[in-house]
Amino acid sequence: MQTGIRIRREAFENATRHAEREPRQECCGLMAGCGGIIMNAFAATNAAADTASNYEIAPEELFRLMREIRAAGMTLMGIYHSHPNGDNVPSSRDIERAYYPDVAYFILSPRAPARARAFSIREGSVTELKIVAE
Repeated sequence: MQTGIRIRREAFENATRHAEREPRQECCGLMAGCGGIIMNAFAATNAAADTASNYEIAPEELFRLMREIRAAGMTLMGIYHSHPNGDNVPSSRDIERAYYPDVAYFILSPRAPARARAFSIREGSVTELKIVAE
């Protein structure tokens, strides 16, 4: 079982800056890389009806981002979103909608002591991953 996730510092900072730019709504995006390390964060538009407490990437944008990732020779390694008004632990909705069991789920929260945490979410089971920024 995976216990940590490696990420380039620039990709990590791009995702956290995205959350800081949208302090009143949940931001979201994809993270991709190769060789076991996340190289890039791809910001997405939150298409949820209530962006203050939910996130959703519209199918068209998700497909476009996945094509960009493949064209760059990378694979999907993570999904990020923010909890602007709460702790950065997976909500029941986050766990229920964790459709990609092989990726890390990053939750960003400017109000939490650790501004970012990552989790493996498989079949309802949540395991925190150590973030190793390089």
